[in-house]
Amino acid sequence: MRKHLDPWTIGVIVVTLVLFVVSLLVTGFTHDLLLEAGVFLVSVKLIVGAYKSSVATADLKDRLDEIHTVVCRLDAKDRT
Repeated sequence: MRKHLDPWTIGVIVVTLVLFVVSLLVTGFTHDLLLEAGVFLVSVKLIVGAYKSSVATADLKDRLDEIHTVVCRLDAKDRT
């Protein structure tokens, strides 16, 4: 999991969480809480989407490497 979360992503997570907590302390539990929670959830959704994309890309790369290996083996076999 660590390889999919680069330092910038971790920084965004920390800054978003800190800003959310600060806004809770400043505004309190008023009707603005729904707006702050919405912004926080959108940020989390974007981060989770980026993580899933990174995992899918790594899986696709592994599969392409396997296909490349098989094709190279078949090509070498045909040449002999």
